[in-house]
Amino acid sequence: MSSYPDVRLRRFRRTAPLRALVRETHLALDQFVMPLFVAPDGLRNEELPGMSRYTVDELLHEVEELVRAGVQSVILFGIPSEKDEQATGAWEDDGIVQQALRALRPRFPELVLMTDVCLCEYTSHGHCGVIVDGEVHNDQSVELLARTALSHVEAGADVVAPSDMMDGRVAGIREALDDRGCESTPILAYSAKYASAFYGPFRETADSTPSFGDRRGYQMDPANVREALRECELDLDEGADALMIKPALPYLDVIRAVREAFDVPIAAYNVSGEYAMVKAAARAGWLDERTAALESLTAIKRAGADLILSYWTKDLAQWL
Repeated sequence: MSSYPDVRLRRFRRTAPLRALVRETHLALDQFVMPLFVAPDGLRNEELPGMSRYTVDELLHEVEELVRAGVQSVILFGIPSEKDEQATGAWEDDGIVQQALRALRPRFPELVLMTDVCLCEYTSHGHCGVIVDGEVHNDQSVELLARTALSHVEAGADVVAPSDMMDGRVAGIREALDDRGCESTPILAYSAKYASAFYGPFRETADSTPSFGDRRGYQMDPANVREALRECELDLDEGADALMIKPALPYLDVIRAVREAFDVPIAAYNVSGEYAMVKAAARAGWLDERTAALESLTAIKRAGADLILSYWTKDLAQWL
């Protein structure tokens, strides 16, 4: 086996063109999804621009800029004007996401419109399902999640992405869609969604912090990876078309494990806390935002993600 001085791995590192020639992992804009928040009242976030709220009219302008820059996919999160215990705003015909979909669909026919399917933004208590005797009731919640997903598809969604972590929700959604002739609509399941500390900025933007307790009773324990594989297998059996791991950077090993176990599209969510940490460090002058963001996104892709949800998607359109 040859070694130094015959083998010199630095030879292909000498210049930028040489490094690019042998680069193993590449970022492409068409594999990124931009999360967008739509609400009755807009709210610009100067420190975290990717986490601003848009009215429906403002959303049209923002998406116009994204499409012009080359972004091909977005995922919508809704913040309603009123909340209740049954999350009515999630599935009613004139809900905020349904309004946004009907405004976007005819104007941007080629844009992939994904929707987050969950109840936490719409419940008065902030949990991802219906509360019965102080706990989230799984099966009652699944019924409302299926109703929500169907309302999104009927309003124009291309892909629905359930993020609630209720057992059996993929099967419930698949059945509801198929029964209404929407069998061609893919389900991108948040299959391994962990009870993470990295969701803080999102919960503030989406106004979805639980009013009591936490979500550890339904989101995954950060210590587990074998359980993540079981969740993924069950979701595929129930009809999921693609799997998502959330968060991304603290769970690169999970992304790799899922990639090796399943031959289906794998998504990863580069969540708000990951985004905010780099933003804060860059403001403090401790690192370069662009370099750190590109390195982070490359790591997620290298771990095995086919598509990435990231608040840097708009910036990435310029960086690439």
